[in-house]
Amino acid sequence: MSAPATVERPRALLDRDREEQLTERQREVLRQLDAMFREGFADLTMAEIAARAGCSLRTLYALAPSRDELVLMVVDRRLWRIGGDAQRVIAADMAPLDAVRRYLRAAHVAVARATDAWSRDLATVPAVKALVDRHNQYLVDVTRTLLDAAVARGDIADVDTAAVARVLAGLGRSLADPHVARTLRSTPRQAADEVVDMLLAGLTR
Repeated sequence: MSAPATVERPRALLDRDREEQLTERQREVLRQLDAMFREGFADLTMAEIAARAGCSLRTLYALAPSRDELVLMVVDRRLWRIGGDAQRVIAADMAPLDAVRRYLRAAHVAVARATDAWSRDLATVPAVKALVDRHNQYLVDVTRTLLDAAVARGDIADVDTAAVARVLAGLGRSLADPHVARTLRSTPRQAADEVVDMLLAGLTR
């Protein structure tokens, strides 16, 4: 079961042409911002970000016109990277349900990297929700395509794959919510992996 090529990926904020035009220093700054923003960014100005990253304001403004645009770029690049890694774990000879399990486990890496400060501050940037929603919809669409393949093979009953895919693909995001994560006995990533396993086992009974 290869990764579904028919599912359209969300458009990257930093398209391939612009990505290739980045200098090595700009790439390094973006990597630094990824780590920096995980500890919270709501109180940081562009000048403070530049100081912490050891770069000039000019370097930052060459990347994005504002702090929130920098945040969006960092989030988008991270989700694209995780999404690409998740696609690559699906082998051509893999059964569809095994592909779903492997795919979602790889996608749950995003959950493992979330911190309370990161989640809290992301909520202050309105455009982030729309961005994350687009990536999550892609996760849903790929999961549904794999479930449809499982139905076609007779591996599972003819269930409402749209509903099941939305539940499966939304687990990581739901459990990573700081208010929810504090109630769990395990980490959000472990909990999401375990619930995916249980639901997929239920489908095959």
